Amino acid sequence: MNVIDTLEAKFGRLAIPGLMRIVVAFNALVYLLYKMNPEFIGMLTLNPGRILHGEIWRLATYIFIPQFGGIFPDYLSVVLYLWFLWFIGDGLEQAMGAFRLNLFYFVGMIGTTIAAFFFGSSFSSGMLNASLFYAFARFYPDMEIYLFFVLPVKIKWLAWISAFFMLVATPLMLPGSRVLYYISVIITLANYLIFFGPQIWREAAHRTTVAQRRQKYDKASAPESEAMHCCVVCKRTDLTDPGLDFRVGQDGNDYCEEHLPGKL
Repeated sequence: MNVIDTLEAKFGRLAIPGLMRIVVAFNALVYLLYKMNPEFIGMLTLNPGRILHGEIWRLATYIFIPQFGGIFPDYLSVVLYLWFLWFIGDGLEQAMGAFRLNLFYFVGMIGTTIAAFFFGSSFSSGMLNASLFYAFARFYPDMEIYLFFVLPVKIKWLAWISAFFMLVATPLMLPGSRVLYYISVIITLANYLIFFGPQIWREAAHRTTVAQRRQKYDKASAPESEAMHCCVVCKRTDLTDPGLDFRVGQDGNDYCEEHLPGKL
């Protein structure tokens, strides 16, 4: 029994069922309040400087800020964002159970907060939601969704694209130390590494072991090149001397043309 199993056995009754649905509901509420007062969201962001000045509610309220913008109108972006958060939340709770999803999310919040103090408020709910998405891709890699409502794409490919932007494209656009950024990413994804790192390591080790065994088997079972004729006198073969003629003597042995019994 690992640490997570132990925690679940002791504290599983404290799990909050439908946690992500609650987060979605508060995201919707915050969006409505934002439409009435656009400055409202500024009071909820994960701002390390303001937290150090006593605004400790920001340690939790940033998860209720919806993501919107881009090519769609704000209202449509929010609807799609909330639907997707609800969708992956339900899928993860079904796959992991309520307690494990709660623990995964809370550990992600802790990692995101620490990363924000390292690199700034760019590490917010977007990075936390990315960890949820990567976890979802572990359980449902071949599930398809329709990108832009028309293009079917498997979840695992979207996860790889997201990881590419996080690890390659984003560092090129952000100011500051890239090393510090990568450290912050690792901290932010600590929940994913804690929950799935050992499994990923075992799978990689298993693939390596299988590949080594297959290589060993192929090497052992592969037929070595054998000569059809080998002179019993000089030991030359039709492989070492392809132009040499061989004959079978009356004794049943192979002889090259130079060592036929009649020439000895």
